[in-house]
Amino acid sequence: MKPIYRYFVQPQLNGRTKSIFGYELLIKQLTPEGWRLPESFTAISSQTTSDLLVATTKILGEKVQYCSVNISREQLMDTTVAKAIIKSQTQLYPAKLVVELTEEKGPKSYPDTSLIPYLRKFVESGMQISLDDVGTGVNDFRSIQEFLPLASEIKFALQNFKTGFEDPKIQQKLHFWHAISEEYGLRMILEGIENDHDAQLSKDFNIQLRQGYYYGRPKLLRLPGDPVDLGY
Repeated sequence: MKPIYRYFVQPQLNGRTKSIFGYELLIKQLTPEGWRLPESFTAISSQTTSDLLVATTKILGEKVQYCSVNISREQLMDTTVAKAIIKSQTQLYPAKLVVELTEEKGPKSYPDTSLIPYLRKFVESGMQISLDDVGTGVNDFRSIQEFLPLASEIKFALQNFKTGFEDPKIQQKLHFWHAISEEYGLRMILEGIENDHDAQLSKDFNIQLRQGYYYGRPKLLRLPGDPVDLGY
């Protein structure tokens, strides 16, 4: 049986205005246990990803200000996926498609310099670039410095740290990346907000753009023709 994939949408909130300013698209696979994250994103064919992205953004057009989608380095270099991303921006206009560059490992390795022309083409086509999971793993300042002039957004994910928001080391990292966002004129989204305490700390740090279960869990976005009970 051919695998079934769909995008789920999770809201991104502006804490100052208490309004949704965008959605992130998160791909999931239908399994006998329900919707789950795919075991391997690289196992999903380029055509499947492209068709699903185009169909999804067609539905979301004019409903959001920003629509984010995770794109790996491998997908960035794929012509089929790149064309789908550009078509998706056309469908979403005047909303912006935000390409979140992830660090997902693929079968090939691409140097940072080889990615810049592709990212620049997306920007020239009206899209924005987001650098995901800054401060985590290999995503330190030095490793993403070349991308910052092309970026419009950085994302700091609390869920990547086991110790939680109270850890002084995490707060120090957050201060650093908040300062970088202001220096480069970037939006900064704090991910992984799960409770009132996290939300208050976000406010204390003066980080207004937030995402997490506290504001809304990812919800299935059905495509035309999907059965009502799909995945239930």
